[in-house]
Amino acid sequence: MGGGGGGNSAYGHRAFKRSRSHFRDRITADGREGWPVEAGRYRLVVSRACPWASRALVVRRLLGLEDALSLAVTDPVQDDRSWRFTLDPDGRDPVLGIRFLSEAYDAREHGHPGGVSVPAIVDVPSGRLVTNDYQQITLDLATEWTALHRPGAPDLYPRSLRTEIDTVMAEVYEDVNNGVYRAGFATGQAEYEAACTGVFRRLEVLADRLAGQRYLVGDTITEADVRLFTTLVRFDAVYHGHFKCNRWKLAENPVLWAYARDLYQTPGFGDTVDFDHVKRHYHQVHTGINPTGIVPLGPDLSGWLTPHHREELGGRPFGDGTAPGPVRAGEEVPVRGRP
Repeated sequence: MGGGGGGNSAYGHRAFKRSRSHFRDRITADGREGWPVEAGRYRLVVSRACPWASRALVVRRLLGLEDALSLAVTDPVQDDRSWRFTLDPDGRDPVLGIRFLSEAYDAREHGHPGGVSVPAIVDVPSGRLVTNDYQQITLDLATEWTALHRPGAPDLYPRSLRTEIDTVMAEVYEDVNNGVYRAGFATGQAEYEAACTGVFRRLEVLADRLAGQRYLVGDTITEADVRLFTTLVRFDAVYHGHFKCNRWKLAENPVLWAYARDLYQTPGFGDTVDFDHVKRHYHQVHTGINPTGIVPLGPDLSGWLTPHHREELGGRPFGDGTAPGPVRAGEEVPVRGRP
């Protein structure tokens, strides 16, 4: 518990290993796995603290799926009964009527292995978990839910670029998305040094790639950018200090800092990020790393809103589409969690 969601993190005397999602059903346009795409039927459960869940938050917003797929946001601090709905009145999710996400897991399979992770999609009529497959959920939102996308929704997983996107995402996952966790939860010096070295080696490769192009693949935002962003936006706030990934700060790398600010300032990205939730989750839940539970005051977040000048590289953020509209009422990030 408290690995930050996205699959179930196991750590101890051996190297950190993120297990595969146990519930891997897919919600598809043709309903071939028993779960058809249907407006209003499903509820997306996230923690704004979790980078894996944040992918789904960003993609849902970019594609304009707010009316089709409702949203539940958990307390950033779990207890031993899993992610809690203590942000809602009476501590219950108003749609699912449950206090803990584990109740939806248990409704699907009692005694299931692997813990309770976010993101999760729950079938509202039955109250049963459908999937916690954080790697597939966003790809399906982009490709299977197209009939419910907003007018002007971008193509985040264009067919002609999928091979390149998949390659980039695999490298980013291994060395960056999961690499920071392998460094943070290392229990031996050599294990930590190998993971930390891998993180920064890959970040330097990505910086070289992004020095001459605005986005990771092609000239528009794709799923690859979403997946890199959710780690970068947490880097200085938690991974630099809490996970000891401290060879340099994101803000000290001109290319990656500008790239991350560009995305942060793009509708659908920064407006889903709650830095208060991020900091409280990592520092209060990971008691093995931070036994005092003290949450740092810094870093200064105002830099996220400074000019990035990445538009000079060209690129069309949304391709032939348009930016999403304002954040849905009731889904705004509280002032405390914003720069």
